[in-house]
Amino acid sequence: MSPGLDEIEARAAREHLAVFGVVGDDLPKGIATLVLLGPKEPGFWDMFTATPEYADGAPDPLDRWSARVIGRVARDLDASAYLPFGGPPYQPFIQWAQASGRAHVSPVGLLVHDTAGLMVSYRGALGFAHRIDAPAPPPSPCETCRETPCLGACPVDALGPDGYDVPACKADLDRPGNDCMTRGCRVRRLCPVSQSYGRQYSQSAFHMRAFR
Repeated sequence: MSPGLDEIEARAAREHLAVFGVVGDDLPKGIATLVLLGPKEPGFWDMFTATPEYADGAPDPLDRWSARVIGRVARDLDASAYLPFGGPPYQPFIQWAQASGRAHVSPVGLLVHDTAGLMVSYRGALGFAHRIDAPAPPPSPCETCRETPCLGACPVDALGPDGYDVPACKADLDRPGNDCMTRGCRVRRLCPVSQSYGRQYSQSAFHMRAFR
């Protein structure tokens, strides 16, 4: 019997993954439904740091873990695994995220997710040959965010509606008092939804080292 969303969510949760959205249009050939997966918080980082990929010292531990685990979940559910790395060509995860209705362009230009906020990340996706019903997505959390703390949070205005100034961002990481390297991007973590997501500073620091 083809799995429904409840079964997919339960299987993903065993790997500390959560369903971050469901897409039903403009998908790869033979795929009727795509289920996006992201870290299930709290607890994802503690789980990952206990894995062989984190401990072996080889490059790209989180990507290797994602390929192994999401591939296994796909086999268990008779699905196809899609990953946001390993290209070019790359899979259109940003397009899929927006098509799911659960990720939206924020005032600073980054995607904001209804449960992960500006800390949203996608570890992979599962493609199914059958249609899967999903609840209607909630509106963008930015619609009810009155203070918009993300705006003006970056000391060098590297993030905004006009784009992302990556060189300015990286240059400011060496400034005394900048804690983005150890706690994660200040813009991302000031988002109220990000603050309720439960992501640890050590996980953000891991991603910041990879970014740098």
